[in-house]
Amino acid sequence: MDRMIYTAMTGAKHILNKQATTAHNLANATSTGFKSQIDAFRAVPVVGKGLPTRAFVVDATAGSDFNSGAIQSTNRDLDVAIHGEGWLTVQRADGTEAYTRNGSLKVSENGILQTATGLTVMGDGGPISIPPDIRISIGKDGTVSSVENNTLPGPANTIGRLKLVNPNEKDIVRADDGLFVTKDGNPAVADANVSVINGALESSNVNVVDAMVTMIGLARQFETQMKLISTAQNNDEKAGQLLALR
Repeated sequence: MDRMIYTAMTGAKHILNKQATTAHNLANATSTGFKSQIDAFRAVPVVGKGLPTRAFVVDATAGSDFNSGAIQSTNRDLDVAIHGEGWLTVQRADGTEAYTRNGSLKVSENGILQTATGLTVMGDGGPISIPPDIRISIGKDGTVSSVENNTLPGPANTIGRLKLVNPNEKDIVRADDGLFVTKDGNPAVADANVSVINGALESSNVNVVDAMVTMIGLARQFETQMKLISTAQNNDEKAGQLLALR
């Protein structure tokens, strides 16, 4: 009975957590460059005082699905999609580096290249400053070039180069703000092999159908855990009644 009630109790708790994760994935099914979160459960024995029959269910693996989403053409000069593996580097509010696949960029009122959410996009030498009254072109290798709007054709001038990185997937984690960071907190090294596609964006890799099926399955699993807890309670009551007859 101990094993049943402890496993059912913790199983129900983590099923609710996984249900929340699945709902979060569904909510970001249309978010540019979003990577779905995954969870995996396993049973572990309770270490310490008490009967060795007790066991808990724990969320043993909380990671991300790093598979690429679909590339969608936008024909916008400031949109870039990572081709294959790799990440764009951005600067967070606290000055630390973080990594994203959302390549919807803009130029701030101060002429700084930023993401659509206002994070500064990092280049190989720091933030990239964009001169006024120019048209931006981003090359396959992340090189940001400018062409004057009033000159047809105009000379292309290199402004900077996006800092493109490709750290090992095991060395990065999702932060609370949805961006990815290195586990040790150190900046990732720029990788010249990472390439981008200009005028395109990467869609979310969330499979809506799979997520909906997962939600239905989790709801049924939660009901099963509740029935197990109820069964454990009934067994305890019956055992108490039998002992009272002695």
